[in-house]
Amino acid sequence: MRLFIAVDLSEDMKKALVGTMHDLKKAGVEGGYVPKQNLHMTLAFIGETQDVDSVREVMKGIPVEKSRLTFSEYGNFGDTFWIGIKGNQKIKKYAADLRKALKDHGVPCDMSKFEPHVTLIRKLKGRKPEGMKVPSADMTVTKISLMKSEQKDGKRVYKEIYSVS
Repeated sequence: MRLFIAVDLSEDMKKALVGTMHDLKKAGVEGGYVPKQNLHMTLAFIGETQDVDSVREVMKGIPVEKSRLTFSEYGNFGDTFWIGIKGNQKIKKYAADLRKALKDHGVPCDMSKFEPHVTLIRKLKGRKPEGMKVPSADMTVTKISLMKSEQKDGKRVYKEIYSVS
C-alpha cells in the first residue's frame, strides 16, 4: 500500500488554488494539473508499506499543535510546480518530529529537507509560470491525515485511512 502523511487543505484553500490553476491554464501553462480533491501538503512520504499499524502508532505519539497555513511564493522542483506555505515553525517541527519517529520505528520515509508546499502541476511542459498572483487564503491545521494513494482508471486517488487531531 502506498502511503503518505499530510495536511488536507480547507475547502477555501482548495478553491483559491483551483482559481490559480485555471489562470495558469488560460496563460498556456501545460502539464498534469492536480485535481482539487487531491490538493494537500505532504508532511512525510512513506511509499510502499504494509506496516500501517506502526505508522498509526507514530502518529498517535506526536501531538498536533494548532497552526496557521498561508500561501507564500511559487516555485518548482524540476518539472513539479508548487505554491509554498509561509514559514510556519510548528509545521516544520511537526514534520521533523514525525519523520524522525517513523525512522526510529523502522518505517522508511523520505528524509529530504521539508519544504512546506502544495503541488499544483506535475510534469510541467514548456513555458514556466511567471508573474502569477499568490492567492489569499489560509486555514488552521487541527488534523493530520494518513493517506493511501491508489491508481484507479488511470488516475491517482487519495483516501484518508487514519487521522489524529
